This record gives sequence, structure tokens and C-alpha cells, in this order.
Amino acid sequence: MSHQVVISGVGVWHPQESITNEELVNSYNAYVDAFNNENQSKIEAGEISAMPYSSAEFVEKASGIKSRYIYKKEGALDIARMKPKIEPRADDELSHQAEIAVEAAKLALASANLEGSDIDAVIVSCAYTQRAYPAIAIEVQEALNIEGFGFDMLVACSAATFGMHRAYEMLCAGNAKRVLVINPELVSPQINYTDRDSHFIFGDVSTATVLELAETAKGDHVYDVLSTKALTKFSNNIRSNFGYMTRAEDVDPYGPDKLFHQAGRKVFKEVCPLAAAHIESHLASHDITPEGVKRWWLHQANINMNTLICKRLLGREANREEAPIVLDEFANTASAGSVIAFGLNHKDLVSGDVGVLCSFGAGYSIGSLVIRKR
Repeated sequence: MSHQVVISGVGVWHPQESITNEELVNSYNAYVDAFNNENQSKIEAGEISAMPYSSAEFVEKASGIKSRYIYKKEGALDIARMKPKIEPRADDELSHQAEIAVEAAKLALASANLEGSDIDAVIVSCAYTQRAYPAIAIEVQEALNIEGFGFDMLVACSAATFGMHRAYEMLCAGNAKRVLVINPELVSPQINYTDRDSHFIFGDVSTATVLELAETAKGDHVYDVLSTKALTKFSNNIRSNFGYMTRAEDVDPYGPDKLFHQAGRKVFKEVCPLAAAHIESHLASHDITPEGVKRWWLHQANINMNTLICKRLLGREANREEAPIVLDEFANTASAGSVIAFGLNHKDLVSGDVGVLCSFGAGYSIGSLVIRKR
């Protein structure tokens, strides 16, 4: 007997502190001044290049970002530090990442009208976890008094959709009745605040969704998952090389190549057609045309990417109601972006409305869900 899997709850949590483009650029330009002055003789001798300046206007035009939330603002704008200051916690304290995961989980559970005791499995799926083991998911499971099991997944910016794919499959297989998928994107420690082309990209946030069988769903806004679809294609154009082997390689463990870096233009050129073709194929498997989609909850990496993908699918630009943009407030939040767009822009849909949740990111990795309001 087959059962219908649904998304029955969603939660979006963000830190209280934020950084505007103006604040970020002022800090970056002050760092550039100090660097160029300190290295003036080397620059004049042609040994190194002068660092370029930036502007808030450049950041917004290049990305659509105006501001971003940050878990800990202290230190991130200090030109003598250029990274957030996060206090370490003892092993017997709740970890930073588990803490923000729990906050989003509580919101998703409330949205689904459930308690922690109703959940069978926890998947923490995100771009980075702050440690290798024990799994953040098991720590969250303990904090929420959830019986069953939990595990972590890393699929860069497609981690949220891939996590929901695993939940869908577990429910279809009868291995769980309700699954909590959490995306605690604590990415600010991996940002190179001295790099003009990437220092503005990311923000911190945590999202969560509850997937269960339709027959048990009690949420106020429930969506049938018609199907899931995934694609991966290897690319070096987005990388983050920090890892446990670094200590054995006799290199700078915090060098620029160990932090997030990308070949942005190549990513734009290659991912946009790949994502559009993926979505079109997924919809076609249900005999649904792009014109039949009420809402597009796309990955929030860059406003120009979203505009182009929608234009490829619809033959025109989508308006903000059709394809919500949250980049201006949240920035790129790795895998959480499409879930934020969904969480903040779904309650107005009516029974029968179809929507697409889609992510695309490093790997390359693309994940999508076609969903329909019950």
C-alpha cells in the first residue's frame, strides 16, 4: 500500500544581529587601506597587486543582497581580525550549531502542531557541520527528547532538498512515520572577509521542515510531495577545502583556499541552464508545464541567477509573488535559501496550487521537490 508523503510544517529562525552592505564594505575598505599602505613598497615594485576597493552599490548589483544575519557580529568587522568571535563551548554544553538547529526545529514542530515525541528521525543537512562527530543531528535529537535516530548530511547548497529527499524515501519505505529535516547554516566562520568577490555573499540562519504521511498530518498548511529529483555533476568551481587532513599537510590551515571560494562567472554560466533543464524535466514527469506552477521557491544564491532561470522556464521574468526573493534581507544562506523562501511565502496558496522547491550549489548539486497544496 502506498502512502502520500507531505510537508506539514516549516520553521525559519535567524540571529538577532545583522550586517548591512554599508557596514561590511566600510570594514573591507578600511582593511584594504591598511593592507595597501603596509605593502606600498611591494605594490610599487610589482611584487604584489594592490587590493581593490568595493562599494555597497557593487554588492547589491552583483547579488541582490542588502544585508545579512550573523550569529556573532563581534570581530567580523574588526580589520585586525576579520572573522566573527565565537566562544568555544565545553563538551557537555549544547553546541552552537545544535542550538540554532533546535530553534528552527521548535518552529517547524509548532507549525505542524507536533511535539518532539511525535518525531521518529532527525536529519541535519547543511553546508558545514562544526565537528565530525558525534552527529549534530543526534545532539538535537537528545535536546528535543526524540526517540529513534538521527544523522548528518553535507551536500553544500543542496543539503536542504537532499535531506528532504532522504526523508521522503524513509517515509515511503516505512522506516519512519515523521521526519524532521533541519538546516542550521552557520556559515559566517567560513567567509573570507578580506576577499572582495565573496565577503558579502553569506548569512547565518536555521530552517526546518517536518515530513510525514498525509494520514497523520495536523498542520494548518500541508503540501503533498508529488516527487523528488536530484542531480550531481562534479565541478571545482565552488570549493571549501578546510578539513581534518589540513593539520597533516603542513600548509596554512586557514589559508584563502581553505575558506569558501568560487569562479563566480563560470558557476553562473554553467548552473543556470543545468537548473532550468532539471526543473523542466521534473515538471514534465507530472505533465506539468512551467506555466502551471503557482510558486517558485528557488535557491537564494544570486538574484541574477534566479531571474535567468525563471526566464528560461517561463519565457519571461517572474514577478516577486511568483518567485519570492529573500536575498535582500538574508543574503545567501547556503542550503536554507529555498526553505526560507517557502517558509515565508506559502500560506496564501490554495488547495491544488503547485509549487517547486529547488536548490543548486557546489558539487554541482541540484535538488527539487514538486509539491501541491492539499
